[in-house]
Amino acid sequence: MNNQTGIVYEVTGDRTRSRVHGYHGKPNPLMLNKSKYKVDVVGLKPTTLRDTIKFDGSDYTTKYTIGMEVEKSSLHRGAVKEYELFCGFEEDSSCGFEAVTHILPLLPKSQWRNKVFDMMHKAEKIIDDNYSASNSNCGGHITIGVEGMTGDELREAIRLNCGIVLALFRNRLNNKYCGANRRMQARGLSQYNSANYPYIYDNNGWHWKYHTALVKGNVLEFRLVSRFQSVKQTMRRYELFYELVNFSVNKPNGSHESLLKTIRPIVLSMYNGNEEDCDKVMNLAKHFRKFILDGTIHQDIARFL
Repeated sequence: MNNQTGIVYEVTGDRTRSRVHGYHGKPNPLMLNKSKYKVDVVGLKPTTLRDTIKFDGSDYTTKYTIGMEVEKSSLHRGAVKEYELFCGFEEDSSCGFEAVTHILPLLPKSQWRNKVFDMMHKAEKIIDDNYSASNSNCGGHITIGVEGMTGDELREAIRLNCGIVLALFRNRLNNKYCGANRRMQARGLSQYNSANYPYIYDNNGWHWKYHTALVKGNVLEFRLVSRFQSVKQTMRRYELFYELVNFSVNKPNGSHESLLKTIRPIVLSMYNGNEEDCDKVMNLAKHFRKFILDGTIHQDIARFL
């Protein structure tokens, strides 16, 4: 590391991070959301800096964090090694394998964010389906955290803005591993007749784990997210969740329309500039928001629920 270039992410040399472990056997992730260098946040507007970064006189620490699970049915020959991005690899019961990131800083556009994206590019042979294949059994869980908030507080702050998440990943809403509590309600509130959804409910009307967005202590895990298939896709999802978290935390009274306007360029890029596909998803996001709010099922989303 040096003061001119700012933080430099490097591999640790820990050999346990360069092989595949059994289920839940991977090494622990590192916290990568701290930098000592002002150059990493130069150019951020004062309000953005205040809202997203904490400076204690020595270190810059991001208030938001993100982690990703990249599930793959096969791993490219020779690609299993230590990467700056991943804490390690392990077997996955539903897909085959997964690579799990360290706890990453969730940042606005900046030099620091570019360094996170650079780590993604370096891990292309794991992320990209052209090298390490995935199939429909694979998912792409994304976990977010906000300093000073419990996972449940974050769930409550973000839920009414999550129509876009349900819209983007609507084809996984009937997946038994992420189909419980689609409205992201507080635990204990039931929104479905369990007789109609027997595979996602326990005796109390809630599956303990397979929620669309699962509260896990001080973080919130979005299990609904589909598999990772390219570096570009991974970067767009990172950008989406930054905007979603930042808007929900810092603009609690902001309009849903203004959020959709903010994220539209990201969604448009996800669909390779196809305006028609982007419009479809944005409209579905409005219907899914209404569903999250009061359970209303519009005809355009009924087949996904």
